[in-house]
Amino acid sequence: MARIPKKVIDRITKSAPRFQKILQAAKDRDVNESDTVTIVTDLLAEVFGYDKYSEITSELAIRGTFCDLAVKVGGEIKFLIEVKAIGLSLNSNHLRQAVGYGASEGIPWIVLTNGTNWEIYKIRFEQPISTELVCEFNLLDLSARNSGDQDKLFLLCKEGLSKDAIEDYHTKVSSLNRFVIAALIQSEPIIGVLRRELKKLAPGTKIADEEISEMFPDVLKRDVLDGEDAQRAQKQVKKAAAAQARQKKKLAPKPAQAEPTGGSAEGLDELPDREIT
Repeated sequence: MARIPKKVIDRITKSAPRFQKILQAAKDRDVNESDTVTIVTDLLAEVFGYDKYSEITSELAIRGTFCDLAVKVGGEIKFLIEVKAIGLSLNSNHLRQAVGYGASEGIPWIVLTNGTNWEIYKIRFEQPISTELVCEFNLLDLSARNSGDQDKLFLLCKEGLSKDAIEDYHTKVSSLNRFVIAALIQSEPIIGVLRRELKKLAPGTKIADEEISEMFPDVLKRDVLDGEDAQRAQKQVKKAAAAQARQKKKLAPKPAQAEPTGGSAEGLDELPDREIT
């Protein structure tokens, strides 16, 4: 994660606890969606650091309907926010609505929140459109002085945008998950390591890569071997291996060309005859 500036930490430690009290009171009163949007707007300004009047757009028109909030910095929309009433549990229908907004506008980052629960998604612009949950947190459960919780809040901070914090975090969670770990275990380099270690246990025994591969369904859970997430992870590992192989080939020194050891053929014709004894 990118280092969080001190002024951001100070802002979070000062403002987040105050909004936790505001959110808890609003939850106890079961306020409506409109009031929840107002609280979220204030949160974006006072905790996340955006200018309330120039960088937070409400009721953004998208194809005949309206997205609750959009964060716009430097003339560019950075992410969309779909807000639900604080008493509602976020569900797949809410996500589908938010994804529809992002997909229509070509905006990959969307946030779904009811004020307390926050879910950050990245849209995959593929066929069909899909999403990836990058981070989620309950603001009421966070500690403003905990570095891990500060990291989560920093993902949505204005200063985090300039440091690509959310992209860096996405790269990490995309690599460090059970599907990628399972794909790595099944890759040729790791199978080679397993084969060598098994030979240490049974010296002189011949062990084929295929024999190791055949055991994976008994060792790994089925959901990390099959399905879209598993296939995506396998492609990711293969792509990285291919890129590494290309880079290695590119950096490999070219074989030196052998220098001629004699003169030219034309010069040989001019050499005097030698007497053979």
